[in-house]
Amino acid sequence: MEVYDLEQENQRRIRRNTLGDLLRRDARRDPDKTAMIFRDQKITYREWNVMVNQVAEGLSSRGVRPEMHLGIIGRNSLNFLTYAMAVAKLGSVLVPINPALTVKEMAYIMRHADIAAVAADSSLISLVEEGIREAALRPVVQVALDIDNTHDSWIPWDRVGKGHGEEWRGSLGDDDVAQILYTSGTESNPKGVLLTHRSLLDQFFSIIVAGEFRPNDVVLHALPLFHSAQLNAFFGPFLELGATHVLLERPEPERIMEAIEYHQVTVFFAPPTVWIAILRSPSFSPTRLASLKKAVYGASAMPVEILRELGRVLPQTRFSNMYGMTEMGPFATALPPEEQLTRPGSVGKPGVNVEMAVLRDDGSEASANEPGEVCFRSSHALLGYYKDPEKTREAFRHGWYHTGDIGVIDAEGYLSIVDRKKDMIKSGGENVASREVEEALYTHGAVQECAVIGVPHPYWGEAVIAVVVKRQKMDVSETELIAHVRETLAGFKTPKRVLFRDTLPKNASGKIVKRLIAADISWPDDEER
Repeated sequence: MEVYDLEQENQRRIRRNTLGDLLRRDARRDPDKTAMIFRDQKITYREWNVMVNQVAEGLSSRGVRPEMHLGIIGRNSLNFLTYAMAVAKLGSVLVPINPALTVKEMAYIMRHADIAAVAADSSLISLVEEGIREAALRPVVQVALDIDNTHDSWIPWDRVGKGHGEEWRGSLGDDDVAQILYTSGTESNPKGVLLTHRSLLDQFFSIIVAGEFRPNDVVLHALPLFHSAQLNAFFGPFLELGATHVLLERPEPERIMEAIEYHQVTVFFAPPTVWIAILRSPSFSPTRLASLKKAVYGASAMPVEILRELGRVLPQTRFSNMYGMTEMGPFATALPPEEQLTRPGSVGKPGVNVEMAVLRDDGSEASANEPGEVCFRSSHALLGYYKDPEKTREAFRHGWYHTGDIGVIDAEGYLSIVDRKKDMIKSGGENVASREVEEALYTHGAVQECAVIGVPHPYWGEAVIAVVVKRQKMDVSETELIAHVRETLAGFKTPKRVLFRDTLPKNASGKIVKRLIAADISWPDDEER
């Protein structure tokens, strides 16, 4: 191998490709282009890069070092992203934490992640301080993500930055850990997913190709940035492109439509629940979304009837669906706009940096259309689970990353998700995919949202139960919905009961949380059949 007469660190820096490098390149390539719009703030890439460098300098001067784990607890804001980018430039590790967690849940993550410094919205500081005390931590620095701070031990945002914004060049490499993201899984404690700079940037490229994203796009971020979907599947790729970002604090339908119309947004991502809420909003008008050229949904399947409706009212918008999970950065597969209705239920083919298989329990590959566990090989994939070698070995068995999803690959290589392993209902010796029953329910015009679960049953093992939210000003009975499903599905798949609710619980990514629904439902003791 030829040896270059250059200092090793200079070689690393010249060839380096990390999150912090993306912003510097944007600032050199298009310094006066609008980078970020949040509330009444509008800043260019040059201005934003200076701000990030100043925050990096300020954190470093207060004891933050490369490879330290820095927590962030806050809602969407320009300062949230500025802090995140400063952490990346420092070579430290970002640990986003859901602000809706309880003190106990927050303390577990802080303690498990070995948090060395923390940033939080002022409105959350009292809660975060309780978590810090319970976790028995002593952060080297505590940053308030706004200036409305009355807590003495927290540095208000306007005093964090230092210096004149000279370019910060931390010592780090592509394979260094960039983030630890904690999964919202069903186990008692969440797992810390280790993602490297290389994992994330390779994933950005795959998404850019799959989504047909461009530097001249204007992208709206409304879902929480502490979640991998908004942070890494949409903020990151558009940062790499140097596009213009519009930021909202939360995904409220009226504010989403207002932002799209006012800022002429061209790209927007949301889970099906948010798209349904937009469609059902009293102020919905297709003209308000006329600028929207590309739209993405994910986190859960979009009901086919809703897809058809979106196609009718927004004919100029190209809808794609993307599938993945935190452990994949999160992107794995995509189904393009032209195949949304011709391949209903499919999540498409793997991205350009992804290899996919469906495996049997013994690790052999399943035949076409044979159900098995969905598995991937990719540079997107997690490095492992933090401080959990057993779970890491389990996830990487047979030389693949195992997702826990059950799926089938057809003869043409398209993946369809049958269900999560945990969501498969076993009733009377038969497997029932909850998603299939939900699709049947969504074809009824009175159903706005639904979730299908299995509850313990003395005869069937599990009974199929549907929980439904009705559309406004529409009525339907339990008997009607059961009969409607029975028209298209076998008897063992048809719900034994239909329960009605005003709302369904959702997590931060907008996905319906079935375990919270199931917690309050049981089969009556006096009923056997």
